[in-house]
Amino acid sequence: MTIAITGATGNIGGAVARALAASGTPFRMLVRDASRAPELPGAEVAVASFADADASRAALEGVDTLLMVSGSEAQDRLDQHRTFVDAAAEAGVGHVVYTSFAGAAPDATFTLGRDHWATERAIEATSMAHTFLRDSFYLDFVEDLVGEDGVIRGPAADGAMAAVARADVARVATEVLLHPSEHRDRTYDLTGPEAITLAQAAAIVSEVRGRTVTYHPETVEEAYASRARWNPEPWQADAWVSTYTAIAEGALAHVSTDVERVTGRRPLSLREVLQAG
Repeated sequence: MTIAITGATGNIGGAVARALAASGTPFRMLVRDASRAPELPGAEVAVASFADADASRAALEGVDTLLMVSGSEAQDRLDQHRTFVDAAAEAGVGHVVYTSFAGAAPDATFTLGRDHWATERAIEATSMAHTFLRDSFYLDFVEDLVGEDGVIRGPAADGAMAAVARADVARVATEVLLHPSEHRDRTYDLTGPEAITLAQAAAIVSEVRGRTVTYHPETVEEAYASRARWNPEPWQADAWVSTYTAIAEGALAHVSTDVERVTGRRPLSLREVLQAG
């Protein structure tokens, strides 16, 4: 079995690459810049980007199982994904493991969840087997929501989210790559152990970091206005704000046991992620 992974220079792909290397499993890393690829035992490097069909086909020749870590946020990300999925199918890849989103749907409130839904459909339209890892929002990102004044601001109301640690997503992905037949054509919802509100998240960050962090619920109009200073493109502003409105409507409140079911280990909590960071 030949394994290939994308995203090896990032958080999840990098963790998977290190886990495969530690297990003694040979694999191929697809990267856009070979100079940034981590040096790991048993790993070979191929250069390709999602948008480059020819390079992707060449890089995926002989690959049985592929971890496709979703691309960086961009207005044309779905087009890039579709190009890469087609290239993988044409190269003869047998099984794609794709990092999707827990709220993936054609009308998902979190706007980027719509791209993930469409990418899943593109994969299903090929002859390749699949495993969809529908990740919730990342616990690792919670602290990044805190402004310089120690306040988390957003229109999340009192909604809760069952955010997941990137480390748990990587552990699930590694397990699937090593035993793909056991996870063929399955969809997993990857969440943390509990659903917490942003007020609760702020309290946990305060306790662990020893500084005061609070949550201020904005209106949707206030949210767009407070983010205008970064001059985002409309699609990016929509994505930022809908992160919070998806929490407000309860779309991310479901707690799944899939992390433990696949890995045999309970998922990390926000407190544990902060303490490890």
